[in-house]
Amino acid sequence: MTTLPRKDLFDLPEGVIYLDGNSLGPLPKHVPARVAEAVTREWGQELIRAWNSCGWMEQPLRVGNAVARLIGAPEGSVVMGDTLSIKVFQALSAALAMRPDRRVILSDKGNFPTDLYMAEGLIALKNAGYELRTVAPEEVADAIDDSLAAVMLTEVDYRTGRRHDMHAITDKAHAAGAVMIWDLAHSAGALEIDLAGSNCDFAVGCTYKYLNGGPGAPAFIYIRPDLAATAQPALSGWLGHDAPFAFEQGYRPAPGIERMRVGTPPVLQMTALEAALEVWAETDMAEIRAASVALCEQFIAEVETACPDLHLVSPRDAQHRGSQVSFAFEHGYAAMQALIARGVIGDFRAPDVMRFGFTPLYIDSADVSAAVTILADIIDTKAWDRPEFHRANRVT
Repeated sequence: MTTLPRKDLFDLPEGVIYLDGNSLGPLPKHVPARVAEAVTREWGQELIRAWNSCGWMEQPLRVGNAVARLIGAPEGSVVMGDTLSIKVFQALSAALAMRPDRRVILSDKGNFPTDLYMAEGLIALKNAGYELRTVAPEEVADAIDDSLAAVMLTEVDYRTGRRHDMHAITDKAHAAGAVMIWDLAHSAGALEIDLAGSNCDFAVGCTYKYLNGGPGAPAFIYIRPDLAATAQPALSGWLGHDAPFAFEQGYRPAPGIERMRVGTPPVLQMTALEAALEVWAETDMAEIRAASVALCEQFIAEVETACPDLHLVSPRDAQHRGSQVSFAFEHGYAAMQALIARGVIGDFRAPDVMRFGFTPLYIDSADVSAAVTILADIIDTKAWDRPEFHRANRVT
């Protein structure tokens, strides 16, 4: 265990308070040299030999094991590759195949849009009478019944930070005979997660947020070990084949989690992620979570005192909240642009949510107070009400 924060591990710009690690984690200092080595020595000198000599072919499972440690999953149950959207599609398709006599997928209205879009696309593709049923997040438990094929939820709401009870909802889904899928996009690297203890069937997540894998970093998929040999991979790519270099005409899935591999892995992106995960070597998730709660509590208290025009939309109880805090403000977009211009980087989610992520690896109590001071000045002086801050960017 080590003392937090570890700002020395990250290449953060001078004068920036980075409260957007829940959208894109910052660059660990040692990653560029490791990626350069992969480019110049591995790719440059080894050429195609690197698939064997540098362990490129094993990388998706090797990195998957590093992620597994952070999400409470056993070794050999997580594999990397593709994007989160693809992994959602794979998990949901496999789940529906496990319940061929049922036609309802349950999710919540606060789920991240891509998860719902992928469900809609899969339903249209199957054209077999499936239904996507969405309810308010607080109504999920009561909506679980024996009509459901699958329950698909994101543990931490991307807008508000509201946290579902993974164990309780998984238990209820299983009692109703449904398959349980969790999206850990805003959980992995932020919370203590016990996938094995929850007994959930599938989990997916991205690695460019709290895990600092960089833009475009590969996603992961988890399958409960007792299901890995029978789960049906809808995307039967050649690297999910039992013997890809046998070049057989028919598809024969690999015996375990590697059946969820699809195409050629993004070696350079995965190398960046593998190196980034080294920052977790001397920390544990209980330590991270305790520090994150303290930072969030401090931020809430100080914002509510200094900025009464902002309204907390995240749960007040830390047990029901992830590692982010969201406040609603009528002019939230412009205020966030003004805040970013002053060196405090958070982000905005429509229609009026100012969102702040707290990562104890590089954020401390002094950063929180400094950020609130700048935010209060922007609100009090209406510094946000300048034309350049109202101009909508493509990425918000």
